[in-house]
Amino acid sequence: MHQDTDRSAPTYSWRLLRAAKFRLDAGSMFGLVPRVVWSRTVPTDDRGRMDVQHNCLLLERHGGPDAAPKLVLIETGTGDKMDAKNRDIFDLEHRSITDALHEADCDPKDIGAVLVSHLHFDHAGGLTRLARPGETPDWTGPGAAGTISVKRTFPRARIIVQRREWSDAIANRSVMTRTYFRDHLEPIADQLSLVDSPRPFVTGLIPDRDEPPLTTLDQRRTEALPGIHVFLTPGHTWGQQAIQFTDTRGRTVVFTPDVMPTVHHIGAAYSLAYDVEPYTSMITRRWFLAEAARRNWLLVLDHEPGNPLQAVSENSRGWFDLAPAS
Repeated sequence: MHQDTDRSAPTYSWRLLRAAKFRLDAGSMFGLVPRVVWSRTVPTDDRGRMDVQHNCLLLERHGGPDAAPKLVLIETGTGDKMDAKNRDIFDLEHRSITDALHEADCDPKDIGAVLVSHLHFDHAGGLTRLARPGETPDWTGPGAAGTISVKRTFPRARIIVQRREWSDAIANRSVMTRTYFRDHLEPIADQLSLVDSPRPFVTGLIPDRDEPPLTTLDQRRTEALPGIHVFLTPGHTWGQQAIQFTDTRGRTVVFTPDVMPTVHHIGAAYSLAYDVEPYTSMITRRWFLAEAARRNWLLVLDHEPGNPLQAVSENSRGWFDLAPAS
């Protein structure tokens, strides 16, 4: 069984942070999959919404260059800037990444780098926060319910994202009209560290349903920080990335974005209505799960409200199964 280990690279201890519970429309979360199918295992509230979570990871580096960030954050959740109307729509818990960090005895100012899978508000909104009384704002501009003033949540951190994702976010290229917001993009522009990871397939090629990428994953990974690699997982957005590192127990941990947001999205056709390219999501999900099974990855699913830590194995039906991990 393949292991993604480099004995000379730093390892990371890590902690799962829950940055807020919320709810999303279940029909939209399962796209073309009929309600009669997904409703067998996924409960909803009286407004048709399913439970989801903002899962984030706090990493501490062990070994490696002294100049590298000691504390690294993966994902930031929605943050605290959502107005009352949208809080009700999403049933968003009154909690943010700063609350989760404080519970972990971590000051946001001590975070040296933040990696986000993509820049939708429920993944990157926490890059900024509302300015508190007496604070000088880093940015003032339009919010959902009028003008707001914000501060950068992680003022000393590099923000690591794919260049394609930043370009699409600034241009608001999305099937959703309100998911890339100026209040979490413009204030952090000078903190950006943009990555250009190779695409799984060349531009213009439409792969067959079961076709794997022609290049290896090792050829498509980019080392964003010492011991932390990113690679493109397109479909939900064109610039969405997964994030990989080795922990202090020798496990390869892969933070899994919206290519498979919950354990209920393991199926081939379980793409989101929010995806810019559902077919591409299906293709990505197949090769991603194949790599996870072959390389013995420990996955951390970005929106799973239960146990987001999952192992992958191939089954006798030509697909894959998940098993909860510790």
